[in-house]
Amino acid sequence: MGVIEFFKKLTGSPEGASDEKLVGGVYQEFGYLFQNRALLTQALSHRSHSRNLSNAVESNERLEFLGDSILGMIVSEYLYMNFPDFDEGDLTKSKSLLVNEAALSMIGRDAGLPDLILLSPEEEKSGGRMRSSIISDAVESVIGAIYLDGGLNAARMVVHRMIISRMEQIVADSNHRNYKGELLEYLQARGEAVPFYEVISESGPDHDKIFKIAVHTCGKVTGTGEGQSKKEAEQRAAAASLEYLKKTENPGNPHSL
Repeated sequence: MGVIEFFKKLTGSPEGASDEKLVGGVYQEFGYLFQNRALLTQALSHRSHSRNLSNAVESNERLEFLGDSILGMIVSEYLYMNFPDFDEGDLTKSKSLLVNEAALSMIGRDAGLPDLILLSPEEEKSGGRMRSSIISDAVESVIGAIYLDGGLNAARMVVHRMIISRMEQIVADSNHRNYKGELLEYLQARGEAVPFYEVISESGPDHDKIFKIAVHTCGKVTGTGEGQSKKEAEQRAAAASLEYLKKTENPGNPHSL
């Protein structure tokens, strides 16, 4: 039985899946064996799942917060130690490519994580299991849980195996471009103020929201974007702004990007 099939068997009825099986499934792909099984269950519990239980399991949002910081520190450490010729801008750009939503969701999908995430029936029906923001949040949550369960060295080992080892592939994939970082760098090089992102609208039910965000640069709105998370919408707004600003700067060059 393959890893994905194994995960699907485990989580066909998430609430009935035993801690032992969840721990075994994560060990197969992440290479880490949890001692505190409750931490892993929490790391896989989306807020929609937690709210649906009468005896609520804490959602993975706090672990996501922790995992985001741990992941950022490990990646920053690796880049600093292994790329002595990189200046601060190079380090920042490389880190952003490795830890952004698109990169982490790809890592999570390849690891079979979507089939392990615990969701409410409503979130499941809305397609939440394959939503990039939910998958990337779960990756960060699992990293946070590994840090609490096994310490920094255990978290570092998993981050190196799952993410840093694929650095060349991630950096080469244009879908993982950090447009917000590129826009900031573009404006700073021209002596302009930092961009400001504004939520224009939110539509849809809580489990399936669409965010529309505008980015203000040079005293006006220069791009808008929509997405199923604020991060995604901001990236698209930044991409639109970059395209607009570069075309304005080089109106005769259609390939200015």
